[in-house]
Amino acid sequence: MLFIINNARLLNEAGELVTGHIVVKDGIIQEVKFGESVSELTENTGAEVIDAAGKLVTPGFIDMHVHLREPGFEHKETIETGARSAAKGGFTTIACMPNTKPVTDNAEVVSFVCEKARQAGLVKVLPYAAITKGEQGQELTDFAALKEAGAIGYTDDGVGVQSAQMMKDAMALAASLDMPVIAHCEDNSLVVGAPVAEGSFAERHGLKGIPNESEAIHVGRDILLAEATGVHYHVCHVSTEQSIRLIRQAKEIGIRVTAEVCPHHLILSEEDIPGLDTNWKMNPPLRSRRDVEACIQALEDGTIDMIVTDHAPHSAEEKAKGMLQAPFGIVGFETAFPLLYTKFVKTGRWSLDFLVNRMTETPADIFRLNAGRLQAGAPADLTVVDLEKEQEVNPAQFASKSNNTPFSGWKLSGWPVMTVVQGRIIFREN
Repeated sequence: MLFIINNARLLNEAGELVTGHIVVKDGIIQEVKFGESVSELTENTGAEVIDAAGKLVTPGFIDMHVHLREPGFEHKETIETGARSAAKGGFTTIACMPNTKPVTDNAEVVSFVCEKARQAGLVKVLPYAAITKGEQGQELTDFAALKEAGAIGYTDDGVGVQSAQMMKDAMALAASLDMPVIAHCEDNSLVVGAPVAEGSFAERHGLKGIPNESEAIHVGRDILLAEATGVHYHVCHVSTEQSIRLIRQAKEIGIRVTAEVCPHHLILSEEDIPGLDTNWKMNPPLRSRRDVEACIQALEDGTIDMIVTDHAPHSAEEKAKGMLQAPFGIVGFETAFPLLYTKFVKTGRWSLDFLVNRMTETPADIFRLNAGRLQAGAPADLTVVDLEKEQEVNPAQFASKSNNTPFSGWKLSGWPVMTVVQGRIIFREN
């Protein structure tokens, strides 16, 4: 199949928006041309032409930290509904966490996830596997078998690996297989029973708070272990100034560490929480405004490498259990780009090129994915965004099974309107 996306706004190598077109054949980008007419091509080949009508076309967005809940928690999300939600948000490649039921800690469950994603036929789904059996922190999984089955890295996301020896053994084994370790950094002894961050909100409502050091202690420990083992160590959902200082220092001395941040940790602080609304309960929790600014600056200077959503769907019944009992997490696919575009690009703090890069090329490079670029020979994974479109966040319209978001009613610009995976349109507005 041959088709052309015409009248597109494209980011050139200088990061400038220019008009152009993209030629796609059999799922592969054939050429990307700036400022050229496609009339001759269409006359000679009969190619289908999709008129982008001046909308932005980028490489498909990549999200290296998501929760699809299947197997075991299909009432929250399934691989199909999660993939559909991702597509609506402009994502073409997503990496799903293993804290399912059963935990993705063996080759059979990895294969199950891959097959379910294939059956859904939507976005590309890359499974992570657990570091320890059942994510219990007691016994390492079979790393080699998990890699063979299709896992792209190892993580006990949702809980921190509490034993330093267990984490060191995991890193050494992962390094021997040339695989990354992706860490949820949290010292359990500091967080039990705490639903929000230490700070003014916790004090006002008489709640135990999660301190910043609960995250940073594991970051510091793991950086030293990564230095000793030579593993690619990736820090999940960074949220504190202390963690950032440690990551920055580690990078300066050449330790192989990368890091990610979520939109909510770039936009919201604990001072924004309106009340005991569990749609504002997430892990890591919303921190201070000082931490938010530290995260923004760290992304800008390269200490933090990429943006992820940590898409974490939960049912309305679960979220109705109150601050102490409700699960942590918010959905993120469908609001990620509009939030960041509105908050940072429209206000002039970031260039559009900077934002797109942190959601495409950078994660692709770090995790060695054949994705993230608009160039001849690359898979035709594309996102079309209407930068002028402004609308309110309406959770009732989410493609996800869940609608747990703190951004309901926010008026945002820059909404994805079409998503293409390997030359196939998998989402189109209306």
